[in-house]
Formats: sequence, C-alpha cells, structure tokens
Amino acid sequence: MRKTILVLFLLGATGTNAQDLEKIYNNALGTLTEMLKDSTKLSFKKAVMTVENAYLYGTLDTLVFNEEVNRLRSLAEAVYKNRTLLYQDSDSLKVRKNAALFSIMTDTIPIKSSNGEVYKYIPFSYDFQDIWGRKKWENMFVSKLMATGKGNCHSLPYLYKILAEEMGTDAYLALAPNHVYIKQKNKKDGWYNTELTSGIFPNDGWLMASGYIHLDAIANKLYMEALNDKQSIAMCIIDLAEGYNRVFPVNDGTFPIAACDIALQYYPHYINGKILRVETLKKAFEKKIKEEYGEFTKKVYKNEDYNNVFLVMQDEYIAIHNSGYRRMPEEMYLNWLTSFDQEREKYLNKEITNRNKSN
Repeated sequence: MRKTILVLFLLGATGTNAQDLEKIYNNALGTLTEMLKDSTKLSFKKAVMTVENAYLYGTLDTLVFNEEVNRLRSLAEAVYKNRTLLYQDSDSLKVRKNAALFSIMTDTIPIKSSNGEVYKYIPFSYDFQDIWGRKKWENMFVSKLMATGKGNCHSLPYLYKILAEEMGTDAYLALAPNHVYIKQKNKKDGWYNTELTSGIFPNDGWLMASGYIHLDAIANKLYMEALNDKQSIAMCIIDLAEGYNRVFPVNDGTFPIAACDIALQYYPHYINGKILRVETLKKAFEKKIKEEYGEFTKKVYKNEDYNNVFLVMQDEYIAIHNSGYRRMPEEMYLNWLTSFDQEREKYLNKEITNRNKSN
C-alpha cells in the first residue's frame, strides 16, 4: 500500500520537445526488459549499446562499435591460437581464451602486419579523470573506452564481458564498493578475481583492504558475488536510469522508478538500484513538500499520505544500511585502487598468475 502511495507523489515534468528522447529511453528499457523475460536473445553487448545509444540521443555508431569489438576479438583469438599455457587441465581451452582476453586488455603485444612490419598493440589504461562520470556520463561508456584506450572500473570489465561473450567463454561481473571487476573459475583453482584497472589477479584480501566491505554486505550478497547474465542486464537497466537522470535532471521520477523496479526484480541485492530508487523517491517527496508547505514542518506528519511516504523511505534507508552498505568516498576509493600497484605482491594470486604463463 505504501509503495502505491509513493507513485502518486511523483510529479510530471517532461516537456513536449523531449518526447523523441523519452521514446528512445522507453524503447531502450523495453529492449532490456524483453531480454530479461527471455522474449529476445540475451546479449550483454546489445544491452550496453542500447544504454549508450539512448544517452547519446540515438547517435551511437553501432557499426563502429561492432567493428572495434570484432577487431579486439580477432586479436584475442590470434593470441589464443598461438599461445599454449602451462595450465593443462580438461578446461584448458576455456582458460586459454580467458588468458588471451586478459592479455589484450592489459599487455603490450607485438603484431606483424601483412607486409612483415612489426608494431606494438597498446593495451587499455585506467583513466583517473572523472572516474565516476560525474562531469561527463560518457566517461563510463565502453564506446569511450574503445575510442580513447582509457577507461575505468565500469567500462573495462564491461568490455571484457562483451569480448568473453563474443568468444564463447565465461566472465562474470562482480561488485565491490563503487567498483566492478571480473570473477572467473577453472577446475584446478575454483573461483578467482580478474582486476582490469591494475592488470592483476588479486586475492580476496584486496577487496577487504578497502575497509568498506562490511561482513553483512557479503552475507547479503551486495559484494563479491559472481553475477549471472540476467543480473548483468539488470545492472545495465540501472545504468540506463542513471543516464536518464542526466538527460532529464528535472523529471517526475516515473522512468527511474520503473527501471529500478524491473532491475531489482531480477537482481534484488543490487545496491546501486536500491539507492537510486529511494533517492528518486526522496527527491520527488521533497519537491512536493516544498511546493505545498514551503518547508518540512509538523504539518507534514499530520497528513497521513505524506507520513506513509516518509515511513516507506525511512524503511528503505534502514534496510540499505542494515544490508551492510557503507558509502566509500572518492579519495578513499582512489587510494584503494593505487594500493594494488604499491602492494602488488601482497594481493597477487600467484597460482592464477602462474596458470596464465606460456610454455
């Protein structure tokens, strides 16, 4: 009942001159939802392109996007075919594909052209500017990463997963506070972490070193879980909603709430979705209070509908806190990232590193 009341408080604010863009976003949400419902083929690459195209007003050059993905896949396949690993268990073919992907994401590779000339393939690097896309949301995009060679903990693992999907191997997104990385597994070692921002295979201690992973957060599956493909699409839906809020900074909350509800249906533990949902409700609630009362006074509590809305938000904030979530400041996050290089040996998973060495 309370959630039904909340919806009634969301105010319309979209102008008619933005109808075309609204349509693009609604179509994008429909495309992603159809994947989750198994009405269309699930494709992480298509999901990412759909999200980025919506934010770019439908102007994403999907031909260029696909061509670059194909180029990177071809390079990874060439590395895969021409290199044999020390790892020789029954799943060695899959491990070789994963190792090839890791190489093109993190290693400088000599390549001989058709005329015999040798040049160096330069891998992707971490972009320390605007790491969370606050100045430019495009800085979170895979298309930006492929165009510039620089990305962050959002675009790098997204591209890795796209390429893994293209090559027919497994790569699972996983979360840490304000961070996305890759989890994979092999028969000999089980699950292991692949960290693309620093180009290493770290042990779980690197996650705990941040100081922002509460044990409750692990127990409640906020962090360190290997996400399935539908959960990854749910993440894309929240990305879509975040982009919508950038395009329509003054909106009624209807689209973000709808997106959150769909995403949380398939990925109920996704902390970014939970936070976006309650923050959207709070924004709409505060706007209505300001319009009707000018400020938050005792009169608000005497209004049963307003009081119910307030209690719903309060419950959701409490649930988020009790789940183990703690906000990680940007400065602390950057210090945590750089600690991988400064204390590389401390966090390095040497078994996995050795498995990826060539004969």
